[in-house]
Amino acid sequence: MNKIFITFFIPIAIFSCRNSGANSAETTETFLSQDSYAALTNLTLDSTIIEKFIGEQKIDKVVAEKIRSFYNSRNYQYAWFNEDGVAEQAHVFWDLHNQYINYSQDSSFFDKQLHHQMDFILSEEESDWNLSENEIANLELEMTAHFFDFAKTRYTGKLNPNDVQWNIPVRKIDAVGLLDSLVSTKGENLEEWEPLHKQYRLMKKQVLRYHELEKNKNWKSEISSDKKVLRKGDTAVVITEIKKKLEALGDLQPETHSEVFDSQFEQAVIHFQKRHGVNQDGVIGPVFFKLINVPLEERIQQLLINMERMRWLPEPGEGTRIVANIPSFTMHVYEGEKEIFTTDIVVGKAGTRTVIFNDKLEYVVFSPYWNIPRSITRNEIVPAMNRDPNYLSKNNMEITGRSNGLPVIRQKPGPNNSLGKVKFIFPNRYSIYFHDTPAKSLFERDQRAFSHGCIRVKEPHKLASYLLQNFPSWNDSGIRGAMNSGSEKWVKLDNPVPVLISYFTAWVDEDGKLNFRNDIYGHDKKMISQLFSHTSH
Repeated sequence: MNKIFITFFIPIAIFSCRNSGANSAETTETFLSQDSYAALTNLTLDSTIIEKFIGEQKIDKVVAEKIRSFYNSRNYQYAWFNEDGVAEQAHVFWDLHNQYINYSQDSSFFDKQLHHQMDFILSEEESDWNLSENEIANLELEMTAHFFDFAKTRYTGKLNPNDVQWNIPVRKIDAVGLLDSLVSTKGENLEEWEPLHKQYRLMKKQVLRYHELEKNKNWKSEISSDKKVLRKGDTAVVITEIKKKLEALGDLQPETHSEVFDSQFEQAVIHFQKRHGVNQDGVIGPVFFKLINVPLEERIQQLLINMERMRWLPEPGEGTRIVANIPSFTMHVYEGEKEIFTTDIVVGKAGTRTVIFNDKLEYVVFSPYWNIPRSITRNEIVPAMNRDPNYLSKNNMEITGRSNGLPVIRQKPGPNNSLGKVKFIFPNRYSIYFHDTPAKSLFERDQRAFSHGCIRVKEPHKLASYLLQNFPSWNDSGIRGAMNSGSEKWVKLDNPVPVLISYFTAWVDEDGKLNFRNDIYGHDKKMISQLFSHTSH
């Protein structure tokens, strides 16, 4: 790039026709009072310059309205420059911008010309600048338009969740109010200012850590062993290499890297297995080798894919909420951001996937009937009835009618009911709900994708007790009695509980440990090409 060596000059009031923009933005909302900006700068723009910029740059209508609203709300004062040159918030935003591009591998909104201009201006002495009044005004507006592009990607995500099978509302942010706040605080307290989920911040630290691991010259990309299994008491050269990797990953405390499989190393192996959701037996076998040999580049992509999803999440709020995460086969119950308890779950198998969506849990249903879906009736029940005329009676089922040539069948309450002794209803068009199950043995498996789409809960009594804790009549005795009564009973919650059925294959747990899980439905794989099509600049 050819540097511009010119003398910087800004008069006290650039294009000072403040009121000329009133008509073009008279319908916009004022986020902060004009008096609050009085001490920031006396430099102002002319609304005709703003409109010329919008037209020449072919700014999107939505972004154009945000630009008009932003400058109208601040009485057309500059946001990124003041009488002393570049304002502090410009430095803060540009650092944030560059950091994001570097760790996210996303340069989809990278503007090469603006990047060179800002890097030059922020790195040079003001006496070396040589920008005309028009050039400064144009750069001011370019920064504002760029902020809105940045904010949309950074705080709501690059992708629309509905396009990648997340059936949740697209998150919205007040981008104009956000920029107002950045300018008025001069970029202070970014942790409080940025509208990011707590998990996103934690994951960002992990991405940076993995980028550092990539730079480690001693990192061995792949480890193999002549022995298929290694356990406590064994001695092998490969154990030294595994110890180095586990130490770098944070599973093993720094030690001498001996070739002996000792107790400390066994605990490190268990820690690694726990973080990856596999059997925690402390034995190194094929599964362990497969996991520890996943390339760092793949892990970084996995982190970034899940960080994208974390930008779609709504604010947690203060009350009770339930998050069921499909790849980890786990349900989490929260009060605000505090985790109250977790329980294992069984989710839909690959052919009958559990849908990702959010809703509100409204009913607890004790001793439920199972109204069998048409697809199961057609594909499973009717063929079984043809093989065995007594199939329905043997399975405590009954026909309640007919619909489009198929019998309408339900299973009566009882110990062998497929929904168990209680179900939890959050009415939705996917016919997904939580429920108990008589098939308790499935919870002993690491991979638990076995259902027709609904979610089976390992501790349904615990969940029912928590949801009904403010109902005096529904104490422990009452709940157990209703679960075993054999008579269906519906209880409506006073305050419906938000539910999110999610899909995270990487996250930081309550103990600050980075977890990974298998991409059981292939959702990560589908997002790779969409997220990483712009990886360099």
